[in-house]
Amino acid sequence: MAAVATCGSVAASTGSAVATASKSNVTSFQRRGPRASVTNDSGPRLVSIAGTRPSVRNGQLLVSTGLPALDQLLGGGLAVGTVLLIEEDKYNIYSPLLFKYFLAEGIVNGHTLLVASAKEDPANILQELPAPLLDDKCKKEFDEDVYNHKTPESNIKMKIAWRYQLLPKMEIGPVSSSRFGHYYDASKRMPQELIEASNWHGFFLPEKISSTLKVEPCSLTPGYTKLLQFIQNIIYEEGFDGSNPQKKQRNILRIGIQNLGSPLWGDDICCAENGGNSHSLTKFLYVLRGLLRTSLSACIITMPTHLIQNKAIIARVTTLSDVVVGLESFIGSERETNPLYKDYHGLIHIRQIPRLNNLICDESDVKDLAFKLKRKLFTIEVREFLCFSLQS
Repeated sequence: MAAVATCGSVAASTGSAVATASKSNVTSFQRRGPRASVTNDSGPRLVSIAGTRPSVRNGQLLVSTGLPALDQLLGGGLAVGTVLLIEEDKYNIYSPLLFKYFLAEGIVNGHTLLVASAKEDPANILQELPAPLLDDKCKKEFDEDVYNHKTPESNIKMKIAWRYQLLPKMEIGPVSSSRFGHYYDASKRMPQELIEASNWHGFFLPEKISSTLKVEPCSLTPGYTKLLQFIQNIIYEEGFDGSNPQKKQRNILRIGIQNLGSPLWGDDICCAENGGNSHSLTKFLYVLRGLLRTSLSACIITMPTHLIQNKAIIARVTTLSDVVVGLESFIGSERETNPLYKDYHGLIHIRQIPRLNNLICDESDVKDLAFKLKRKLFTIEVREFLCFSLQS
């Protein structure tokens, strides 16, 4: 809990550092010229970290989620020091893809990974990461994927409701490998040499907790306690908290936690409406967010919220998360055979986006979003409804 208490002081020091750095910038009233020196005593700026960029809205450092279309919906990317909560679809088919895209983006940019799971060995998860698409090959693969999925019905000219014509178009195709965020081929696996060259840490719950472990009275489950200790050790030992800035070049820690809140983690919130560990999950998120706020790290969590019976717990989990994205699959529902949804595999709900340094959160202006998994690409698009006019 000490990490939470120091959150305000670290945020204040970070703000003063940014203000000091901004004074050295050339204003619009000064003549532009070559830089006098590339060496600067102020040290490297946060924006110089590979795979990051400052937000155009508030200057907050951003990382890509691995899906450029999702980055656009979140205001440019996921802010460093925040939690992205993915509400799993009913059969947990599409949420693992977003989880793996986030990790794959970290490997491509040279970020450090921390993968935690109670179901699957983190080493096996890394072996299933999608392969990146770069440059001309990326453009070729995308064009081929679009062509293979084009249907005769898509060539029919239809009238679309006017309000959907005014919505911004989502990015679904590659532009350049040098851009912020990359595209990935879901049909291929990440090259082994990239995985071997990456720096990653794995937390596999069955290996961390033995059956003979003595459980001390605590408000957290043993799994959550062990995971928090593991995350805290990685942050402090590798200098992601800024305590050892001269130790090595600054980098980003990407944390991925899979199926949090499920019975595999020793939590009973999915089994009973008022379980004995009903507050364990919310306390875990509270401490985790304190650790993230004081470090160069970003976290993605997948959670089976559709199994949580207590709606009050879901509301608290949403409050303790910075970004909340829900996936609703059409599998097993009436929409699966509905012709209005034949071009999509499910809906995506942007339930909450962060408004940092404020007490409230924003809501996305773009509604009616749908996703589809093509042969190679996972895309997010604005759902289009057809509006037929009756003619006599």
